[in-house]
Amino acid sequence: AYNIHVNGVLHCRVRYSQLLGLHEQLRKEYGANVVPAFPPKKIFTLTPAEVEQRREQLEKYMQAVRQDPTLGASETFNSFLRKAQQETQQIPTEEVVLEVLLSNGQKVKVTILTSDQTEDVLEAVASKLDLPDDLVGYFSLFLVRETKDGAFSFVRKLQEFELPYVSVTSLHNPEFRIILRKSYWDSSYDDDVMEHRVGLNLLYAQTVSDIEHGWILVNKEQHRQLKSLQEKVSKKEFIRLAQTLKYYGYLKFDPCITDFPEKGCHVVVSAGNNELNFQVQLPNEQIKEGSFKVTRMRCWRVTSSVPMSNGPSGSSPGKSEVKLELAFEYLMSKDRLQWVTITSPQAIMLSICLQSMVDELMVKKSGGSIRKMFRRRLNGALRRSDSQQAVKSPPLLDSPDASREPMAKLSSKLTSVSLRGISHSSSANDVGANDFHGNYAFEGIGDEDL
Repeated sequence: AYNIHVNGVLHCRVRYSQLLGLHEQLRKEYGANVVPAFPPKKIFTLTPAEVEQRREQLEKYMQAVRQDPTLGASETFNSFLRKAQQETQQIPTEEVVLEVLLSNGQKVKVTILTSDQTEDVLEAVASKLDLPDDLVGYFSLFLVRETKDGAFSFVRKLQEFELPYVSVTSLHNPEFRIILRKSYWDSSYDDDVMEHRVGLNLLYAQTVSDIEHGWILVNKEQHRQLKSLQEKVSKKEFIRLAQTLKYYGYLKFDPCITDFPEKGCHVVVSAGNNELNFQVQLPNEQIKEGSFKVTRMRCWRVTSSVPMSNGPSGSSPGKSEVKLELAFEYLMSKDRLQWVTITSPQAIMLSICLQSMVDELMVKKSGGSIRKMFRRRLNGALRRSDSQQAVKSPPLLDSPDASREPMAKLSSKLTSVSLRGISHSSSANDVGANDFHGNYAFEGIGDEDL
C-alpha cells in the first residue's frame, strides 16, 4: 500500500489496484484525452528500484489529476479520497456528535455522520445557528490547534476531499479542534453578512476575539471607543470602527523563519488585504515591517520533507515532523524577481490563503459576486462555479519500501529564474510546471502598480 499525504498530513493508504480503479472511472467519465497516463501493470514482482519508480509515477499522476480544474474538482476524485480516508482510519459510518467552536469559544454541537464531508458539516453548523443559506458560503470550517493561552493556531481550511470528523479524531489529540470563521478577505463583504442577525453575531464575536488576541492593532483611544460600543452592544458600529484598524480581517500565523531580508530571520506573518505582512526581527534585534502584495507574486509553491518510513525501522528518533516551506517569487521592482521563503508548519495554510485571495480578486475582476464563488448543490451532486476555490495541494506518496532513507526532499532547491523562464523551460533545475501555483492575478500587473 502507498501512504498518501495531503497538506503535509497522512490522509489515507491505498493500493495500486484502487488507484487503477479510480483512473478507469475518471477515463469513463471524462475521456482518455483528459485524464493523464497511468503507470502500467507489471506481470512479475517489482524490484525495489521498480517499486520506487512506480511510487514516483503514481505521485505525479495524483498531482496531475488534483491540479486539473475539472478532474481535481470532480466528485469521483474527491469521494475516492474521502472513502479511502475513512477506510484507512477504520472509522465506521455512524451518527456522532461533533463539536465546532465559534471565535468566542462557544461550542456548537451538531449531530452528523462520520462519513459527512466538509460541505455537509458546514451546512449542519449553519442550520443549528440559523444562518441563512445565502450566507453559508461566507464562512468555512478550519482545523485549529488550541494554544496554552486559549488562542488558536490555524492548521488548515477543511477541504472537500476530507471528512471533518475523521480528520480531527484521527489526530488523537484534544488540542485539535474545528472552528467556524469567515472565509473572505475583502471587508466590503461584511455588509452582506451584517444584514442578518446571526451573521452579525458571528462577525462581531470574531472581531472581539481578534482584538483580544492582539491580531488587530488598537491604541488606547480606540480601545476606549471600542469598549464603550461594546457596553452599548452596538455591534455594527463596533465592527465599523474595527474595519478602520490595522490588521482588521487578517489571519495571524505563529512565529516562524524567513530568508528575507537575510537567511534565518524570525518573522511573524499575517495574511489579509491581498498581502502577506511580515514583521521581521533582524539579527540586531530590530523589528522591520513590510508587505508582499499577492498581485506581485508570480507564483508560489509549498515543498515538504516527508518521513518516508513506517514504524521503527526509521533512523530518526521519536516522531519525525514534516518540515514545510512556502516559497513565492516576487516582483521586487520592474525587472527583478526574487524568491522569498517562509519555513513554517503552517505553510499549507499560508498557501490556501494566497489561493483564496487570488480567487476572490479574479471573481471581482470578472464582475462575479462572492456568492457565486461558493459551491452549490445540484441534484445532490456538488458542482463548482466561477472559481476553482480549493487550493490544489498535490498529494505526496510515501514509498512502501521500508529500507529507503527516512527523509526525502521532494523538490530541488528553488533558484531565481527569469520572468518568463518557468513555463517554457525544459531545464531540470527550473521549477516544473506542475510544482507551483501560477498566479493569474499577477498577469494583469502594469507598471503603474509598481
